[in-house]
Amino acid sequence: MLRIAVDPERCCGAGTCVLIAPEVFDQTDDEGLAFVVCEEPGPDQADSVHEAARACPRGAITVTEDD
Repeated sequence: MLRIAVDPERCCGAGTCVLIAPEVFDQTDDEGLAFVVCEEPGPDQADSVHEAARACPRGAITVTEDD
């Protein structure tokens, strides 16, 4: 199982994660910061979640996997 978190202190609002995995990430209206809308996505979303984390310019996304 994947667990995802976005550190709002590191997020710069680039929106890359939302473009890559819109079913998992969204952005706030007021500051444009990313947040997780699906904290435990299914295995079919794993590739896009990892890609979003790698693409984050500030490294604000943490992805952990439980067995």
